Amino acid sequence: MIPFLDLRAAYLELKPGIDAAIARVLDSGWYVLGSEVEAFEAEWAAYCEAAHAVGVANGLDALTLALRALDIGAGDEVIVPSNTYIATWLAVSGVGATPVPVEPDPATHNIDPARIDAAITPRTRAILPVHLYGQPADLDPILGIARRHNLRVVEDAAQAHGARYKGKRIGAHGDIVCWSFYPGKNLGALGDAGALTTDDPVLAGRVALLRNYGSRQKYVNEEPGVNSRLDPIQAAVLRVKLAVLDKWTARRRAVAAAYEEGLADSGLILPHVPDWAEPVWHLYVVRSTARDALQARLTEARVGTLIHYPIPPHMQTAYAGLGIAPEALPLAQRLAGEVLSLPMGPHMTLDRVQDVCGKCLV
Repeated sequence: MIPFLDLRAAYLELKPGIDAAIARVLDSGWYVLGSEVEAFEAEWAAYCEAAHAVGVANGLDALTLALRALDIGAGDEVIVPSNTYIATWLAVSGVGATPVPVEPDPATHNIDPARIDAAITPRTRAILPVHLYGQPADLDPILGIARRHNLRVVEDAAQAHGARYKGKRIGAHGDIVCWSFYPGKNLGALGDAGALTTDDPVLAGRVALLRNYGSRQKYVNEEPGVNSRLDPIQAAVLRVKLAVLDKWTARRRAVAAAYEEGLADSGLILPHVPDWAEPVWHLYVVRSTARDALQARLTEARVGTLIHYPIPPHMQTAYAGLGIAPEALPLAQRLAGEVLSLPMGPHMTLDRVQDVCGKCLV
């Protein structure tokens, strides 16, 4: 079988370092926040070319706390992609605001900056682009729109660890950038974990306050916060994996290049990479009008695939209350019926890539 992603292989490659990192935390006797989390925050901020990083419990909390730190809440609207994982929308709903979807660029599947202006109303407070599949969204026009309308920009970078936009790492283009370290991410923990990066010390301090019960000093609570602290064991594991992230990204890029060559004559729509983007290939997503048949054939051949994502947020029961008809967002609806993610990861061999390509051509 060719797995979609081999997480066990990732652990086995780094087993001595990971085991030692976990043992270090256990031996320390310090199990909430502390020096291990602080060390990872410093290393992650430096890697992302940002001034500050704040570790939190997971990626959804990162998004929610970013919006709270910007005082976005009830009565406000936030521009979101129509084509994304539902967590992007859930964060907006979680602070009491309303997600306002904008359709993607059909070539990149990322939010189309040319469509954003038409979605802005007097209630709009922020734009929340997603760097989908590990490819940066087109940030310059988005930032330009935000400046013209006095809006904040919150980036969802849950799939874009190490990606670059016009030569600069994703990490501090907008006001604040939100990260997930879910085990399947390019930089993945051994459970849930997340972080935010920013160049703004005030925003970083507000997030650090909110993640810890609204408290800087024990038993002194400045505002209603939450418990969303990055676990030191996960921080220690992430430090080990961060040291090899660029090496693993290079492997992903080799896999993507092999797919591009092997599927050139397949009739599938392959990923498009603008010349200003340096993606990190969290996913390798192809499109086919016969997607379901292709997936069934690959499953029969014991090739793992996934669909990112089979139901757009506006068609989920969770958002039925918004009253958005399925056909109101036709691009998101169409992509949901055509996209297929092929096996991708730092432990996917080039021989296996050729095997998958051969099965796609049958």
